[in-house]
Amino acid sequence: MSGIEVVQGSALTAGSSTRGITREKAFEEGIVLVSRSRIAGGVASDWHHHGRRRLYGILLAGRLRLEYGRHGKEAVDLEPGDFFRIPVGLVHRDVNLDAKREALVAAFLEGEGIPFVNVAGPEIGA
Repeated sequence: MSGIEVVQGSALTAGSSTRGITREKAFEEGIVLVSRSRIAGGVASDWHHHGRRRLYGILLAGRLRLEYGRHGKEAVDLEPGDFFRIPVGLVHRDVNLDAKREALVAAFLEGEGIPFVNVAGPEIGA
C-alpha cells in the first residue's frame, strides 16, 4: 500500500453479529480486525467471548455496561470517550444502559481465529 486507505462509514461490510450487536468490518488483515459495533437501545447482548483474540475498544456514543466475572456479577460502565480492553477468552456481555439510543463502539481485535463465540453464560469460576 502506498497511500492512505479509507473506508467510509457507509461502506463497512457485515461482520460477525450476535443478538443485540451489529458488527461491521472496516479492515481485516493478518491478526488485526477493525470494526464498528452498534448495540441497540436497552439491549443486553448474548454472553460471548472473542476466542483467541484480545479486544481493544472506545465507546464513541451512548452508555455501555460490560458485564463479566463470576456469575456475571462484575461490571464496568462506560461513557463516550472511554477506552477499554477485554482479555483473551473473557466471557462478557454488552448492555446498553440507554433504552432510546444505540451505543456505538470502535473495536480493534488482535489475534487469530474466529472473532466471537456465543456461550450460555459466564463460567462459575471466571
